[in-house]
Amino acid sequence: MITDPEAVGKLIREVTAAEILPRFRNLTADEISKKSAGDVVTVADIAAEAALAAGLSEIMPGAHIVGEEAAENSPESLNVLAGDDPVWIIDPVDGTQNFADGKDCFAVIVAWVEGGLTTAGWIYEPVSDAMVWAGKGRGTWIDGKQVKYADAGPINTLRGSLKDHIAERMRRKHGADKSNLPADIVRYRCVGAEYADLARCNLHFARYGGRLKPWDHAAGVLIHDEAGGFSAVCETQKPYQVTPDLEQQTLLMAPSDDSWRQLNNLLA
Repeated sequence: MITDPEAVGKLIREVTAAEILPRFRNLTADEISKKSAGDVVTVADIAAEAALAAGLSEIMPGAHIVGEEAAENSPESLNVLAGDDPVWIIDPVDGTQNFADGKDCFAVIVAWVEGGLTTAGWIYEPVSDAMVWAGKGRGTWIDGKQVKYADAGPINTLRGSLKDHIAERMRRKHGADKSNLPADIVRYRCVGAEYADLARCNLHFARYGGRLKPWDHAAGVLIHDEAGGFSAVCETQKPYQVTPDLEQQTLLMAPSDDSWRQLNNLLA
């Protein structure tokens, strides 16, 4: 377990101030490149990941590092997640397309994983200077205040995050009767910001499908769980686990196990 979570938060803020914010809305065309269809990387991602890796190695010497950009180039680096050794997982700029487009909705995500179990996680939103962190058994904290989920109410009062085609399929399935559907559906294009808003109860549920990458979800799932939420992989109804195998699966976050089952049935 990390003994000094504030040191990690301080490092994240320092790296953001040095490597990310000076480039926000100041990127030139040659500082943005395409990684794959619909996915870009910027010089800020690369510089921030290197600086975070160096700083985190000083905080906890000897731990492995899994960074999004390094793992994209060397997928075998994920293999350390299969062992018992501690691992730092870094997403230097989550929501890179938003960042490249000059939109405020992006985040920095860091997770500490031991034996495949996330025991600490941080999500930092640079524009608002908001820090969300959680420790296993230590609760979820936003800017120094502990947060806990309240009763979210019935499904038709909830606000959630869904991919557009999932939301449209849900609406078609239920036809003209919208009385049992969620009140509002959004998608931030930044999973870190969505996890932060789940902790704030600005979002009540979220559904993520595909190859669940650890830099997107390891910290956020812990933050959600420590705030009192309920999450599980839809195909197995088991908790999300950090593994080197990026299998196709669906992760559903909800306020409680009862609302999880209602939402899972609604979205199936």
